[in-house]
Amino acid sequence: MSVQQISTGKFIDDEEVFAIELTNSKGTYVKIFNYGAIINQFIVENIHGKKQDIVLGFDTFEQYMDPAYLTEYPYLGAVIGRYANRIKGGKFSVGNEHYQLDLNTDDSTLHGGLVGFDRKVWDIVDLDENLNAVTLQYESIDGEEHFPGNLIVDLTFELTENNELILSYEAETDAPTPINLTHHGYFNLAPGGGNVSKHQQQIFASHYLEQDQGYSVTGKLIPVVDTPLDFTIMKEIGKDWDESTGYDQSFVLDKTYGDLSLASKTIEANSGLTLSVYTTEPIAHLYTAKYLDVKNGKGGRDYVGFDAFCVETQHHPNAVNISEFPNTILQPEDLYTQTTIYKVSLTQ
Repeated sequence: MSVQQISTGKFIDDEEVFAIELTNSKGTYVKIFNYGAIINQFIVENIHGKKQDIVLGFDTFEQYMDPAYLTEYPYLGAVIGRYANRIKGGKFSVGNEHYQLDLNTDDSTLHGGLVGFDRKVWDIVDLDENLNAVTLQYESIDGEEHFPGNLIVDLTFELTENNELILSYEAETDAPTPINLTHHGYFNLAPGGGNVSKHQQQIFASHYLEQDQGYSVTGKLIPVVDTPLDFTIMKEIGKDWDESTGYDQSFVLDKTYGDLSLASKTIEANSGLTLSVYTTEPIAHLYTAKYLDVKNGKGGRDYVGFDAFCVETQHHPNAVNISEFPNTILQPEDLYTQTTIYKVSLTQ
């Protein structure tokens, strides 16, 4: 096992950007930038004994700063905060205080606002060679993106000998504030990449959340049975989808709230790889990258719609406006915690 910190030679707002490399004894390799906590590479050995990168991204850090990429901005591999997914109307209340956020998509605030945690340089507070881990920290000041309270977030990435990439989050605040963190990794398990419709997918959820035309959830839970959203039995991602839209949907996991359990499993036949996602979170959001339009990705490849899938583990979107949903307001006396594990194995 090894942990290395390497400077990219780049600075953003006078903060140095580093790459952190985690490698286990099996040769599995993960590269993370402290800018946006971006997972840039996740290299594993497939069933043919070949090394394969299973996440989308760029060959150089500079490409994440390219204006053309930022215009289409799909959050490739980045952490999302303070609030994942959409807050309808960008409005919420905490007690008697009412807040209005900037709208950055349709009539909602998406993924934390105009400049979320995905565009911040995080401090590297710990490199642990024994755990094969790195801990990043970001302090979001009171009023940032119009959210209340100073919020300190720690995010630890640990690569185990079982090819598990464990993401452990903790956060504290000095004033009540909404929080809903996730990671926006774009995965493709096929050796040559391309459309993910033939990937096999299972999600351990009997219900999904109804969405309006702007993709904001309404508060209504709908059974997946007899719908294209039924992934309770493993099936091809493209088997029942509308090939023009794919999936962009929040699933309510069948689990005890807060327990670490299996949320999703994805299998790709040609590589023989399985990606299992475990989480303490109540929601798994499946996105099949309809809007993906990225030029000159890894190896010079252009990424287009449906070239990846995302499993974004999180709390219920828009929960700040839906009282029936689990609470997403963090109090000063409480500690926010979340664990999500991306485990890669060879398909049995």
